[in-house]
Amino acid sequence: MLINDGWSFHKENEAEENISIPHTYNSADGQSGTSMWRGKGYYKRELVFREEDREKTIYLEIGAAAMRSTVYINGKNIYENTCPYAMYRVALNEHITEGINLLELVVDNTATDAIYPQMADFSFYGGIYRDVKLVYAPKVHFDYLDGSRSGVQVRTKKLDEGKWEVKAEGCVINEGSMCAGQVKISLVDKENIVSEKTIQFSFAEKTPFSVQQEISDPHLWMGTEDPYLYQVRIEISTEEGCMEEREIQTGFREIEIDPERGMFLNGKHIKLHGVARHQDFGGVGNAVSREQMEEDMALIKELGANSVRLSHYQHDDYFYRRCDEEGILVWAEVPFISILSDNKKADENIREQMRRLILQCGNHTSIYCWGVQNEITIAGENKEIHASVESMAAYTKELDADRYTAEANIYSVANESELNRMTELVGYNLYYGWYYDEITGLQKRLDEFHAACPDIPLLVTEYGVDTNPQYHSYQPKTKDYSEEFQLLFSDNALKAFEEREYFIGSYVWNLCDFGSASRDEGGKQGQNQKGLVTIDRKIKKDAYYLYKAYWSKECFVKLAGSRFLNRHLEENTITVLSNLNRLILYVNGQKIAETDNVDPMTQFSVQLQMGKNEITVKGFDKENREYADAQILYRVENPEKSYEYVPKEQGKNVINWFEKFDLESADKEEIVIDSNFYSSGDKLGDIMKNPDGEKIVLKYFGEMKDHPKFGMMKVMTLDAMGKLKNLGIPKELILVINKELQKIKK
Repeated sequence: MLINDGWSFHKENEAEENISIPHTYNSADGQSGTSMWRGKGYYKRELVFREEDREKTIYLEIGAAAMRSTVYINGKNIYENTCPYAMYRVALNEHITEGINLLELVVDNTATDAIYPQMADFSFYGGIYRDVKLVYAPKVHFDYLDGSRSGVQVRTKKLDEGKWEVKAEGCVINEGSMCAGQVKISLVDKENIVSEKTIQFSFAEKTPFSVQQEISDPHLWMGTEDPYLYQVRIEISTEEGCMEEREIQTGFREIEIDPERGMFLNGKHIKLHGVARHQDFGGVGNAVSREQMEEDMALIKELGANSVRLSHYQHDDYFYRRCDEEGILVWAEVPFISILSDNKKADENIREQMRRLILQCGNHTSIYCWGVQNEITIAGENKEIHASVESMAAYTKELDADRYTAEANIYSVANESELNRMTELVGYNLYYGWYYDEITGLQKRLDEFHAACPDIPLLVTEYGVDTNPQYHSYQPKTKDYSEEFQLLFSDNALKAFEEREYFIGSYVWNLCDFGSASRDEGGKQGQNQKGLVTIDRKIKKDAYYLYKAYWSKECFVKLAGSRFLNRHLEENTITVLSNLNRLILYVNGQKIAETDNVDPMTQFSVQLQMGKNEITVKGFDKENREYADAQILYRVENPEKSYEYVPKEQGKNVINWFEKFDLESADKEEIVIDSNFYSSGDKLGDIMKNPDGEKIVLKYFGEMKDHPKFGMMKVMTLDAMGKLKNLGIPKELILVINKELQKIKK
């Protein structure tokens, strides 16, 4: 029973308001660039129970609440949850009375070193952002408190040629006296029951069950080509009849990955054409509706993508189910991201997040791997991190032996690093041409990795550039945030991926722009703008149609540059994005060019007259069917200033904050670091715990202390920060600071 309505809510020291769930208290400041509020939110609602209700077992189900949440019934603390992206349930019977009961949830997104993620380039929204339900179960029922969604784990497995197994495992809970009963499993296709099997039990307090049956030549789940699903029906019965029933969708599929030949789905070679997706949406934060999730699924399908990386945490179960139904292969992962926590409770926390991810999402046919870490070495690589990743990979494999383990490394992880031997799939987040190097550095890195590690299957798990659709350029270049540079960057990457047979696949970062409270770049605050679509889903950037041209089977033609409306040069390049066979371009009704040498991105040089110009393109497929697109461009006297990104004044940026220090005349002589004293190898936050250390930190970083990035920097060492080009800390400054820190004993 949904109980999403009738809630009151208030933040600390603020007035109450009436709200409905899903809800986040950072829907605005988590995306706007204003300082995002992090603290406690208080949710209250009355529950009314009759005496006959209490004859059943009643559970409270919270779809997700971030970052930690505490449940109170009638003023009593009965449960605390520290898995911010997973569903959890609480048994209520012993805590409720007949009549009115007060349910309170206190949700807290304050920074803590006990819960992952610790630091990341996305907003840590607070709130109860998925459905809340009451569940009424009979005395004999499936296990509601095992951490899973349904109390049943369903798996299919290929045995030999034409033979497959479907297995259902779970546990029956009997809250009455011991009784005779049975568990029946039925496999149902689109029309009929294919097979049935029943096992008799004497139901004790807890009765585990495992039911297997074989099926010959099932209809296979073939991804986007044919996402055929069966229903597995599991019934618990006693002498009184059917107690509970579950229906779980499943598909029959086998995935094999070869480091030289790529990925095979049921023996058919496929290359992963993937997008990464965050769970937030413009104006609502992470409290997204099913209608908004359907918008994202429609974007993925139109694009022609066959895979999605659901980053960097467990998403709404509805979206995994829709991936099953549409044949979209899923990389699923936990937020073991960016930096390692020193708090041992965090180790337990991330393992529990992985356990719940696998238990709650493991029934989804679409999921082919579990991601155990993302850029966990952003603050530097060491043996402690290696041990943690290795442990996470082993734990994940123990929980699910049949799916691949995977990881996503930052570019600085060396090809030969032992980190690359800890999971079965290795992804790299590569931003050649944006954060470092040139865009063609991507090709070189892929080939160098494959040469060094020919036995490791390789993916690119992130690549992209921040793009503000208001910015345009005749000569696109790095950090101009223009749509034109996003096209050049994307075209280079897509060609690189398609040309390499060994390459498994990629995930463009990102499907849509998303909230990142600490960001301030590219003309917008509070957002990462690497999406192919804006955060409100209203604008598909030009690059979106380039991906569609590479991946989609839907014939189309699209003129890029329609937002580059006012052009001051007479000669212009017109870019056509298409997957057709022949193109004809018209300017002001006159045929300018025709070609049957069509690339996904085909360019024509044209002359524009002063004033209004109508550009039309006609495209033709193999059957000579016609498709068309048109746009209006204006030739103007002077460049349109609003199209150019102008960096903020120096001093307001993180970059170049250090220029006020005279590093030229500083003593450059290296010193031997004494570990008994503070140094650049200690975290900034730890140094600040010492009063003298805090003075030094504020001396050199005080100008930055109110910047959103400063909170992230406090959990990093100066040595690690020196490696990050976006912080711009010169080596000479670290040497100067070290000489002062080495005077302070720990």
